[in-house]
Amino acid sequence: MRVCFLAEKPCGLRINGAYLGMVDGFERTTAIEPGDGVFCELLPAGGFLPVRFTFDEDFLLSPPPQINLYYTGAAVAVYAGGFVRADSSTQVLWQERVGGVLLTLAQEGRLRLYYGGRQARILDLPDALAGCRPAPLGRGILLRAENAFAYLGDEGELKLLSEGKVLSAEGTLKAEVPFHDSAGHSAVCEWAEGALVSCTVRTAREPTAATFALALFESVLIGADPKPFLAPSLSERAGMLKEYLGDYRSVVLTGSPNRVGLVYERSPRVFDVRYFRVEFSEGKISNLAPLPASPSP
Repeated sequence: MRVCFLAEKPCGLRINGAYLGMVDGFERTTAIEPGDGVFCELLPAGGFLPVRFTFDEDFLLSPPPQINLYYTGAAVAVYAGGFVRADSSTQVLWQERVGGVLLTLAQEGRLRLYYGGRQARILDLPDALAGCRPAPLGRGILLRAENAFAYLGDEGELKLLSEGKVLSAEGTLKAEVPFHDSAGHSAVCEWAEGALVSCTVRTAREPTAATFALALFESVLIGADPKPFLAPSLSERAGMLKEYLGDYRSVVLTGSPNRVGLVYERSPRVFDVRYFRVEFSEGKISNLAPLPASPSP
């Protein structure tokens, strides 16, 4: 089986004790047979704990929480993320009382918020909120960092968690949320008590020839208007694209401007990448169709 290893942070890759080099956003590929039950280790630098697992049939069906699997037909990609800091001692970052609720933000291997209201809670938060500050908003509490934010309901429940920049927080919350796609889309959204009430999609730049097809599928995914990418023969069916393509989670480039991969969830932490081929007419997309699936690895 062809296996591609990738990681959220630069990691050393070790298989059955043999060091195979570094992995990060650039894959390192090897051949592994699940029946051999090889022991794999991803060793991040910077004071984070390694991720270790046995590569076998059980792993391929249900990977551990820090691993996502992406089946591409010809291979399986193993992506490691959510690394936990090796130092699990409690380091209190701040402690504040907001609206009668005592909040404590601490590092304990991972970032945690202790909510001391009527319904005491412990919430695990992403590292992007390490520099956040709390403030009352509506009936709940806003946690606001430079590039991320969260909203807690009046019982301490996490009602909203997102990256992005808060634009205003007066009565309602308004923020600009990036999509990290090829056209630089972002959305200016407004929430009331953690519930979305409005959203406007913006485009920062025009796609290139190499990313034109990618931009079409991303537009359908985020709910933007796909018509600017479509030839007249397909434009009249733009509203049917979402149903035709199904519930995919993300879009990936393939190295060919005519071939795009869509990522579908099979089960928790297990995904299938299905490929579509597009045809162009006068610079716009005139047809798209799924490609035959490659044999499973």
